[in-house]
Order: sequence, then C-alpha cells, then structure tokens
Amino acid sequence: MTAIRLYNTRTRSKEAFEPFDARNVRMYVCGPTVYDRAHLGNARPVVVFDTLFRLLRHVYGEGHVTYVRNFTDVDDKINATALSRQEAGAPGTLEELIHQRTEETIGWYHADMDALGALRPTKEPRATEYIGAMIAMIEGLIESGHAYEVSGHVLFDVRSYPEYGRLSGRSVDDMIAGARVEVAPYKRDPMDFVLWKPSDASLPGWESPWGRGRPGWHIECSAMSYELLGASFDIHGGGIDLQFPHHENEVAQSCCAHPGSDFARVWMHNEMLLVEGKKMSKSLGNFFTVRELLEQGYPGEVIRFVMLSTHYRKPMDWTAEKAREAEAVLRHWRALAADAEPTGPDAELVEALADDLNGAGAMARLHVLAKAIAANPQKDCFYEKGVFLASARLLGLLEAGMGDWAEGVDLSALAAKLADLRNAAMVSKDFAPVDALKSALIAAGVEVRMSKAGVELVPGAGFDPAKLEGL
Repeated sequence: MTAIRLYNTRTRSKEAFEPFDARNVRMYVCGPTVYDRAHLGNARPVVVFDTLFRLLRHVYGEGHVTYVRNFTDVDDKINATALSRQEAGAPGTLEELIHQRTEETIGWYHADMDALGALRPTKEPRATEYIGAMIAMIEGLIESGHAYEVSGHVLFDVRSYPEYGRLSGRSVDDMIAGARVEVAPYKRDPMDFVLWKPSDASLPGWESPWGRGRPGWHIECSAMSYELLGASFDIHGGGIDLQFPHHENEVAQSCCAHPGSDFARVWMHNEMLLVEGKKMSKSLGNFFTVRELLEQGYPGEVIRFVMLSTHYRKPMDWTAEKAREAEAVLRHWRALAADAEPTGPDAELVEALADDLNGAGAMARLHVLAKAIAANPQKDCFYEKGVFLASARLLGLLEAGMGDWAEGVDLSALAAKLADLRNAAMVSKDFAPVDALKSALIAAGVEVRMSKAGVELVPGAGFDPAKLEGL
C-alpha cells in the first residue's frame, strides 16, 4: 500500500498518515456559506481536497473513504440577503426567501464545482438539519463548565480549555492583544465566542433551553462532524483563513464536549489565492466568481489545471497567461490520449501525490509522460497512453465529460493540404511551399508528423488556433 505523508498544521510537521480505521477513512472539509456565488478563492480548497479524496480512494478503495463537506445555510449574511430581497418587493416570508436563496446558491455551487471536475463528497450536510445536535452539544458544554448562558446568549469559556491556541500557535493573551475581538458586555473574557444567540421576530430561529435563537458559526461544524464522523476522525481541512478563529474554536468546543477524543488527527490548510500577483479584491477589479470565469470562456478543466500546478501550501497566482498555457497543454494531452483507455496510474505520480499532496510534482510527472508518448507516435504505445490517462484522471483531468471545450479543432483539411503540397514537391523538387506551411503550423503549436503513411497533425503544448487563420 502506498505510504501517504501529510503536513499537519497542529504539529507543524509532515507525518505518516495512519487512519483510525483503514476500512473507513474519514475527512471533513469546511464548505461554503450559501448566500452568493463561489469566488475563485472558494474553489481552491474544493480542488485541493477533491484531489486528496481521489488519492485516498485510490489507496484505500472507493468504498472505504467518507468525505463530508457542509453547507452553512444559517448565517447573518444569508439573512441580510433575504431581507434585502424582501425590502425590494420579493414575495414570500423571510423564511421562504431564505430557503429560496440557499437552494438557489447550493445549485449554483454544485454546478460550478462540477465544472471544475470535483467529485461530490460522500455527504453534504446542511447546518439547519443539525440544530438539535448543536443544542445537545451546547447543553453538554454548559453542564461540564465550558460554556455559560447570559442574556439569551451561550458563550464558550476559552479559559476553560488550556490548549486553546495550539492549532494557530498563539497564546490567548497574545490573541487578545493583537486581534480584533467582538466587544460585548455579557462576555466573561474578550476571547469567549458565541455558541447560541437570540433571534427576534425578524430573524429565523429555533426553540432552545435559552429561548428562541440560532447557532453561532463555529458550533455548526463541530456538531455535524460528530454526528457523521464520530468524536475522532482522520482529516479536517479548509483554507488557511479558517485556521483562526474557526478551526481553533472547533477544536476547543469539540474536545471539551468529548473528553479524551482526538477530534481531527490531521489538520490541513491550503494557502490563499492571488490574481495577477495581487490579493483578490473588488476594489482592485480582480475579483472573479467561478461562474464569471466560465462564462468568459475559461474551461473548468483549465481552471483546475492552473490550481493544481502550485503546491496547496503555497499562495497560488491565477493569471491569464497561466490559463492560456494550461489550455494549450490540455489540448495537446487530450489529443495524445484520444484513443486510450485508462489502465492504472503511474507509480511516480502517485508517490508525488502521496508526499503531502504534491500536485505540482504530479503535474510535472504528467508532462514527462506526455513527452515520452509524443516522442513515440506509433500506434503500439496503448499501454503508456493508458497509464498517462489514468494518471491524469487521478488528478481530475482528462475526464471523459470535461473535454467538450477542446473539441472542434479539425486539422484534417490542413493535413490534406500539406500532403498535396508534398506530393507536388516530389515531382517539382520545389519544397519551399511544404516548408512554409510546415513552419506556419509549428508556429501555431501544431506537431507535424510526416511519414510514408501520410501526414498527421496534432495540437501541441503551445497550440494557438488563432494562428491557423489564413493557412
């Protein structure tokens, strides 16, 4: 069995991955708050942990991996969006408008992530389905002295958990000094965080021992992960922006609610995303949703390729140039594997992925495999093509249903023209027209293969269809 090593944020080291139960490897990843379209930064953890999901299924078997990614469908941003629609005249109660918005947004999210080639997680719980579990967990925290009620709020007592700050590597006092924390008169300590808060008649709410209200954000993931994966599971993932306070708070409340549990054994965080070298921001005009990029003509497979080309623990820079290069490479790869059937992935590529999910290293190996196949265009290399295709699909690339964008480039007419010019040149001995067309094709990124059997044209790594115009 392939040995997997993963960088654990909690221990600041790369460790051999040893699941609690190899027959049921369990992973939880924080999902979206469903009030609007997913932006490009939201897509990075989806691609990262989808790739890990694929690796785990390859190593342990498809039926032995449980991947949970939640939907946060109760949140003040959702409430505000629904309220603004109501004020604009949208029909329905606030609860109905909230439900409509969350359903609509979940549909958008699925469509956009499907376009990136992401597999659906094993389970996709919605926070509103687990309110009872959240209330039960909060009750237990109060009973054990880790939480307290005041003015309809329930707050977690951070000082009651001595290991608070271990995940983010900070002390509580340093966090108070250097962080912006919510100032509220009912808090015993500035770092205490909300587990439950009251709802007035204008907001959605559920009955609880502390009155009608709604859960705080942090308790949601703790309750859902416990219900679906147990008190201890293997991997918890998300973006680095969630490390503090969200994940730090999850650790505290979960470990206090279930003493003696590990909660998550391995914590993994992907780094942030840049656009053209700058932090993505609406004020800079470089803020893109996934849907906007798709509608601009960037195929989902191209977006995935660019994301995989940078190691998940390094900042990733999305640029138009990288996307153009990715499109050219993927056209070339699809042409190489057009007549192949996947066999098993390349061992070196699997080893790269198993080394802390080194997608960049795995992509480099794909380039090596593609170069070897292109150097041997004979039709007897089906095995190598099968390995190449299986390797690409382990990364979520070259999937059968994702290649429509690469179709429609018909080079047969140019191949016939080049063949006719060559035949004429064999008689006239004037090969200048042949050389001119061949040079133009190569400049457009087309691989020209001429043999006694005929002429074959294949889109290469630098293929640019626009340069074929007028040939």
